[in-house]
Amino acid sequence: MGQVGCLLVLLVLAAIGYFGLGVGQVYWNYFQYRDRMQQEARFAGSRTDGVIKRRIAMFADSLGLPEGARHVRVRRASQHIYIWAEYYELIELPFLSKELLLSPRAEWTY
Repeated sequence: MGQVGCLLVLLVLAAIGYFGLGVGQVYWNYFQYRDRMQQEARFAGSRTDGVIKRRIAMFADSLGLPEGARHVRVRRASQHIYIWAEYYELIELPFLSKELLLSPRAEWTY
């Protein structure tokens, strides 16, 4: 009976790890994407809005993010820049699927 209990615990831990990786990957990509936005905002003084949008969209594509992440918006106001996007990610767990709205943004004064 002890071996069955140990096997059951290992099975539960493996399932948690397997599905946790999927959720973790979504958030890891989100943080990388937001970090790239912040980096682009820091160098906004020497780049046009079109260049910023293209660079971020290409990065979103390299991460395999959904289409909405490629629609980057940029607004400038008196030496200040705002960069943002919104996209949905589908998280699938056993018996549950959930769509998350992710809204990365960055701003910088240059």
